[in-house]
Amino acid sequence: MKLLALCLCMASLTAAHPKPAPKPLSWTLTPTNTTQQFRGLAPVSKNVVWISGTNGTVLRTTNSGSTWTNVSPTFAPSENASDFQFRDIQAWSAKDAVILSIGEGNLSRIYLTHNGGHTWAQTFTNAEETAFYDCMAFEKKRPGHGVAMSDPVAGKFRLLETWDGGAHWSIVSNTTMPPALKDEAGFAASGTCVEAAAGRWYIAAGGVETARIFSASNPRSLWRVANSSIIGGASSGVFSVRFRDATHGIATGGNFSEPTANLNTASWSKDGGVSWHKADAFPGGYRSGASWVPGRREMAVAVGTSGSDVTVDGGKKWVGIGNGTFDAVECVEKDVCWASGSGGRVGWLDLRGL
Repeated sequence: MKLLALCLCMASLTAAHPKPAPKPLSWTLTPTNTTQQFRGLAPVSKNVVWISGTNGTVLRTTNSGSTWTNVSPTFAPSENASDFQFRDIQAWSAKDAVILSIGEGNLSRIYLTHNGGHTWAQTFTNAEETAFYDCMAFEKKRPGHGVAMSDPVAGKFRLLETWDGGAHWSIVSNTTMPPALKDEAGFAASGTCVEAAAGRWYIAAGGVETARIFSASNPRSLWRVANSSIIGGASSGVFSVRFRDATHGIATGGNFSEPTANLNTASWSKDGGVSWHKADAFPGGYRSGASWVPGRREMAVAVGTSGSDVTVDGGKKWVGIGNGTFDAVECVEKDVCWASGSGGRVGWLDLRGL
């Protein structure tokens, strides 16, 4: 916390009465009463949060995590819940949400609810043997418009598109998508391998020596690709890409098989993803998810299986946060971030007073 404390102390020099030293940041865990792994995370507010994960599990809270309700979909008698991993979820209210199941063939599916998870409609089932859907993203200004991303099909990343909040999906022509490198793919680790921000779209990739980030003005326009400056390799690359506006972005990743290795695990962009620069001080290891903090401009939080970190300068320097071991993170308000991970672990970060 030296960096954060230093920045806050510098700011207080201009005040007549310096603020007291901030208490160290730490996550407050909530009782999910389950051991499932939750890589899908969709906080609507401080009170309303949806999570999704292994064994076809979806939980929802409407009281800031004091209690969680199982709102998992019901599968056909011939199907086993253990075959379904809901690695991504998007929610707009306590009633409306869409979930993505990953996997080869028809295991890649999308379900939609409008009644808080009491019932789910299966709105997409993958019919391509080589497709493997990893994550989804929706626009904030046009919340019905979203895409789901698959690993390359016929040598290029595959996109699905919806204009009605996930009720209907159509495959986007990949003629404007640059060819993928051999073995290049996305990571279904936190639901943030595809990003929609300020009218632009981004794809995070890895699995090869050069970890890359794709960008476009819309899913059907020409996609450009850039070196992310994050370490690449068979189990390495960019796991999360996030933008706070049309120009300023952060990316995190690393090697998931070496979770404490912290060389070249984060980068930042100030030109809309045209170029990426290595962080001056990296997070404490592999980081699968990241999120900007709304209303705090250059502050963002990153999480991974070996810890979590915060930046107050737009991703140039990262400092560790205590007790943070998660897969996904989303900050929905100036003072609140949520994170989820393995062993049913779900927590929130209180940023009040900073």
